[in-house]
Amino acid sequence: MNKNQSVKKDNFNIEISRHSLSHILATAVLEMFPEAKFGVGPAIENGFYYDFGLPRTLIPEDLPILEEKMRKIIKQNLSLEKREITHKEAVEHFNKAKQKYKVEILATEAKEKFVSVYKTGAFVDLCRGPHIDSAGEIDSQSFKLTKIAGAYWRGDEKNKMLQRIYGVAFNTPKELNDYLRQQEEAEKRDHRKLGKELDLFTFSDLVGSGLPLYTPKGVVIIDELKKHIEKICAKYGFKKVMTPHLAKIDLFKLSGHAGKFNKELFHVSSSQGHDFVMKPVQCPHQAQIYASKQRSYRDLPIRYMESEKQYRAEKSGEVGGLNRVYAITVEDGHSFCRVEQVKEEIINMVNIIKNFYSVIGLWGNHWVSLSVRDYKHPEKYIGDPKDWDKCEKMLEEISKEMELDAKKIEGEAAVYGPKLDFMFKDAVGKEIQIPTVQLDFAMPKRFNLVYTNERGKEEFVVMVHRAILGSYERFLALMIEHFAGAFPLWLSPVQAKILPISTEKHLEYAKKIYEEFLASDIRAELDESNETLGKKIRAGELQKIPYLLIVGDKEMKENTVRVRQRGKGDIGEMNLTKFLERIKMEIENKKSK
Repeated sequence: MNKNQSVKKDNFNIEISRHSLSHILATAVLEMFPEAKFGVGPAIENGFYYDFGLPRTLIPEDLPILEEKMRKIIKQNLSLEKREITHKEAVEHFNKAKQKYKVEILATEAKEKFVSVYKTGAFVDLCRGPHIDSAGEIDSQSFKLTKIAGAYWRGDEKNKMLQRIYGVAFNTPKELNDYLRQQEEAEKRDHRKLGKELDLFTFSDLVGSGLPLYTPKGVVIIDELKKHIEKICAKYGFKKVMTPHLAKIDLFKLSGHAGKFNKELFHVSSSQGHDFVMKPVQCPHQAQIYASKQRSYRDLPIRYMESEKQYRAEKSGEVGGLNRVYAITVEDGHSFCRVEQVKEEIINMVNIIKNFYSVIGLWGNHWVSLSVRDYKHPEKYIGDPKDWDKCEKMLEEISKEMELDAKKIEGEAAVYGPKLDFMFKDAVGKEIQIPTVQLDFAMPKRFNLVYTNERGKEEFVVMVHRAILGSYERFLALMIEHFAGAFPLWLSPVQAKILPISTEKHLEYAKKIYEEFLASDIRAELDESNETLGKKIRAGELQKIPYLLIVGDKEMKENTVRVRQRGKGDIGEMNLTKFLERIKMEIENKKSK
């Protein structure tokens, strides 16, 4: 057997280490379950996994047992030995070992004359590698098995469900511990958990998974975001439109979406012979508004914006929380312009993104992807390659001029054109792509979207697609997790809560304050319970309300309130009129904290 080229400590390749750990895990599983069937075990972001067919269902208590077996293998410094064998020899070996999943993989590689296998102790795997030379090269304290999940073989729901064991791994124990602490913090901030505790949204089995139902408090946040983004966009000439949730399939056949995303379409029919699809995107609908009448160069640019539902038939196993749903409320906008206007339109859209994310407190903690074609697979895209060349060049020039420091990433373009994708990091360091600006020469030609130029001749417009906050579902999930449910004042569903010390003595004064707040458009609540003041304060803090206003004899006499500010505690007594001025100004300024 031939060993790999050594992976030296001073140039440690974490990806190779993670892949090697998946083999060490499989070796440990084989020791625990000699009859195990092995699927695949790649390295993934932050770690690795391996899929197994096992004689019993794994339980969480199995993970530390397997971890200990892995550490023993590392201590024994077992080799990960590579061997090149013929395809026929590999089939014979894995058939004899009754490893049907490996045999199935080999059937898809029938043209390969030779294949490589790796041996670690008693475990032999079909694998291209590369791997470390021996298990001892890994720090035994720098990895951890984290969870067990179900996974269909080859991701196909028609296939058998295997058991997947996930692990995380880093170069050093410190990096591992830092990551685990970060994950612990992320778990506390999980939008599914906080969304329920803060009463923002819910799901119903009768309605269906992937179809969130927003409570009054959740709708407050969405409405505030909507008002804010629409106000910014209106300053740049965007006007609101509204389009239906249904369309004939012909619309999406012409746009190209039906051909590229046919499996993601929801089809709707009726006893009256109707045959529609739920819209997966809004751009073809908005294109029809543009096409509804003749356009002159004097009319351009024309800018539309819309916040409406779209629908995607995601795989049921991938739907969860607000990040992956069937009904997606998308903040969507399009500019229809001349080629010479493209630059200004994109600059405006980038400025909108900068403005919006500065208020949220995320701008500056980001990078930009110049997402272009996969040049090896042009069949993935629609449109003329020459138009693609022009679009990519324009975006690259704009990126340089605006000093976006964009990284060119191949294969990440939209189906109809290249784009600028903005990647942000949230409070726990998780990277999320939300805003995007996309340049499209293809769809106007498909829909014959033209305008009359100065010479009286028709020319195709250019479509510039943009999404600032993307879907309200994903953005709400981001906001919940980023702020850990403690939203800035302007976004908080309840901005202030009035707590009378005694409902008998102080309730009338508390009601007067409550009514003044409502009259001033402050979102307030009044606690009329007979609980102790301590319990009232605790309940308000659990709901992460920015201001708790305590009123008793002294406050009632002096027309004041005692203010408790979230995160700061008691900040003292304040004249009611002055407090109203303070809170209004804070809301108007839209501070991110």
